[in-house]
Amino acid sequence: MTACAIEPAATEEDDGAPRPGCTITADGAYAARLARAGDSWLPERWTLDGPEPYAVPLPGSQPEEPGTEVQPMRDGRVLIRRAVAGRHVFSLLYPTGPDTGELPLGSVECPDEGTRLRLLPPAPGGRRAYALAVGARSTAVWLVAGGDFGPEHLAEVPGRCSGGAWLDRTGRMLALDRELGGRTKAVVVDLERGGEVSPLLQIAADSDDRVLLADADSGLLLIRSDAPSPGEHRLGWGVLGSTLPVRFPECLRVAACAVTPFAIQPEQVLTPESCAVALRIDGPLGSWVGVWRPAERRMHHLPAPEGWLTGTGLWTPGGVLRLPYATEAAPCAVAEVQIPAVPPRALGPGPTAPGTPTGTPVPRELPEEEPPQPVAPRPVPLQQAPQARHVTN
Repeated sequence: MTACAIEPAATEEDDGAPRPGCTITADGAYAARLARAGDSWLPERWTLDGPEPYAVPLPGSQPEEPGTEVQPMRDGRVLIRRAVAGRHVFSLLYPTGPDTGELPLGSVECPDEGTRLRLLPPAPGGRRAYALAVGARSTAVWLVAGGDFGPEHLAEVPGRCSGGAWLDRTGRMLALDRELGGRTKAVVVDLERGGEVSPLLQIAADSDDRVLLADADSGLLLIRSDAPSPGEHRLGWGVLGSTLPVRFPECLRVAACAVTPFAIQPEQVLTPESCAVALRIDGPLGSWVGVWRPAERRMHHLPAPEGWLTGTGLWTPGGVLRLPYATEAAPCAVAEVQIPAVPPRALGPGPTAPGTPTGTPVPRELPEEEPPQPVAPRPVPLQQAPQARHVTN
């Protein structure tokens, strides 16, 4: 059997997005990163939900390789994926006084040469962790922590998948960006129905449409697509389960810069327009933070704290953005930024009623001065939605 390809650490994810400086649990209680220790690397767990943040180093019997992945769990342990003899080996690390305890979970091997395996973003609840094994023609979804008998193969999705966003609070509905037939479209994988796949984002037949971030409370989706500007991928937003249009605000375009959303304000139930979104902006002069709400027509540009664990952070429900950073003087710290609330504008009908089939935002593109067109009685796949003029709000 040929194992999955083992690759060193990179500055980008497999879909081209910049790699964040750490990983934070869905509830914001813990973070984990691979930290420098002289000329070597070691896992480090950050506790973020106490009076003051603090870090706990979790060194093993030998230094870690730079391609090692770590992910915090809800109970404070840290999942680690190591490359060992051509296999992907998973363990849970935890502090035991001056030492590091380690609970082996098992390993994953892939039958196809060149298959790449990586961890998915932390799942809701924090008790389980998942990984994608991306092969030449299909992608496997693995449960690698939280199962009863070690790593468990859950689903096989035709096509090469990237990304990964959780659409609900139970860890059942997973959005993936699937490349198939030369185009990339976001799909939903139902992990409780044997990996059943259904369309999520299909704006045009010849467009590449990806889901970058999702919030289960409000249904807000941050997407990237070249549908509004062929040859140029642009940031947009929509609402899961709604027939409101996908919109591509001009304020999310920053000249000569890459803009990547990394956090959505939680607990804004039924009010996606008022959710604050934090974005990482990478340009010729470095990286900084953008803050934007769908109800606004502007993005606020903020300097990142020195030592920011770039591309990471979390919102409190009250609208405080917390940015973890590490410097020589403050090896574990969090900067807090309060963003004034902005009353949301009326953007059309509200979410669908309970019991409505889960759907996707509709890509009708209406100019800002026009009232919304009559909506469909239920959400429809985006490729079936009527088209109109481009929307930039």
